[in-house]
Amino acid sequence: MLRLRCKTREGTQLLQGLTDLSSTGELQDRIAGVTGIPAPLQRIMVGFPPSTLDLTDQKVALKNLPMKSGDTLIVEEDKSKLKTGLPSVSDPVLSDSTVKTQPTIVRRVVPADNSCLFTSIYYVVEGGVYDPAYAPEMRNLIAEIVASDPTSYCEAVLGKSNEEYCTWIRREDTWGGAIEVSILSKFYQCEICVVDTQTVRIDRFGEDAGYTKRVFLIYDGIHYDPLQRQFAEPDMPLMTIFSSSDDGALVQALELADDARKKRQFTDVNQFALRCMVCQKGLTGQSAARDHAKETGHTNFGEV
Repeated sequence: MLRLRCKTREGTQLLQGLTDLSSTGELQDRIAGVTGIPAPLQRIMVGFPPSTLDLTDQKVALKNLPMKSGDTLIVEEDKSKLKTGLPSVSDPVLSDSTVKTQPTIVRRVVPADNSCLFTSIYYVVEGGVYDPAYAPEMRNLIAEIVASDPTSYCEAVLGKSNEEYCTWIRREDTWGGAIEVSILSKFYQCEICVVDTQTVRIDRFGEDAGYTKRVFLIYDGIHYDPLQRQFAEPDMPLMTIFSSSDDGALVQALELADDARKKRQFTDVNQFALRCMVCQKGLTGQSAARDHAKETGHTNFGEV
């Protein structure tokens, strides 16, 4: 049995179930699931001193790679490869017209009305249908799913009792987050990728479920927007639902997040100023707001 450890800046994780993998490409997919680093951006090293594995041929059998059971793979994100998912104007194979018509991933801005997550998810899973009025129905859907399974959705998972959570999530002034994204990923049977503009990281919900569809959101610390693929041809419709094997979309989404980070288009949730709209107390950062909510029951906050 091949047992490998995957070492990143976030720590070391054991790669489980590798007996079913046969090629370099499959190994990269498994590593992407653990680290969130898309296969095209991975630099994988092994041995001491570490040497970089040649990953150019993804069909190479794992047994032919210079590694053995028990080895630690050092995985880094190679941002120099960010452009590899896009054609280059210097590529002699591509004409100018081909470069100009290359589809790109863009942000579709939705209102910052406490329901941006629900509006964004509805937009992408429905193929580009913008309907903020549907947000209450999505909140109610989540509450019904949670209420129907109190064992899986217990206080340890939700941070509050099952009943309290169901009441809380139905309110228009509450924000959705990872729990709600995970629930909606299962309901819609698709992988939901959340691209963070502060860390230039992708959190992939439903990545191990074998879904064939993938959608994208971009997150700046407090606000979600949907992402869509835009084509140069005016008669081509926008695309919000992608194949789960479309690594090019992952690369373009990361490029968009990296550009937003360079422009400081994010909110540091540990430092931003908030005010409790119930008692008017000033707070700094998400953790302070969370503590205040636990102490007082106040959950309506506004950014100062």
